[in-house]
Amino acid sequence: MDEAVEEMNLAVARSEPMIEHSDDHLVAAATAGNEQAFEELFTRHRYRVARIASRFFSRVERLEDITQEVFTKVYFALPEYSRARGGSFLAWLSRITVNSCYDQLRHDRRRPEDAIDSITEEDAVRLRARLHPVQLDGNSESSLISRDLAAKLLANLNPDDRIILALMDIDGCSVGEIAEMTGWSKSKIKVRAHRARTSLRGILKNYL
Repeated sequence: MDEAVEEMNLAVARSEPMIEHSDDHLVAAATAGNEQAFEELFTRHRYRVARIASRFFSRVERLEDITQEVFTKVYFALPEYSRARGGSFLAWLSRITVNSCYDQLRHDRRRPEDAIDSITEEDAVRLRARLHPVQLDGNSESSLISRDLAAKLLANLNPDDRIILALMDIDGCSVGEIAEMTGWSKSKIKVRAHRARTSLRGILKNYL
């Protein structure tokens, strides 16, 4: 047992709070079987996982399911993180979260949660007011995607496009950050972003 794990276990034995310990300290202890260390990781980062998932799913129970699924995967993959650690635990956790959401989006592709037909007439009127007289060229649609109808509009895109636009235009992630979270190459992300905006532009034109 290395010094980090021993220190963590001693702190737990003395019932000392673990909040001051780094993620890597907690991971080392959890990997060695310290359940309290893993509970601390869960408490510390569960809201970040839920926030990422909320970009793709709106129902509270779905967010709870995704969060539980992510931390189940994390629990069993902790040794993998310890062996192949190249970035922060937070980046590793974000990647697992994004990939879990991506898998769920692909699974739900035929049953979108917020389909275009869920846009009410009132929504459509407000959207037309925002779009008119905007001409949809360049990246003008990017400024619209962060607004309140974003979830309903994005749900009509395929999972790849939805992931890219949510991370890039709603969360403001850089190409490098998205590459780290998805495992996709930067060139692939740029191509997909262009394709996603083209698809979104086609949807928005329905309201001009």
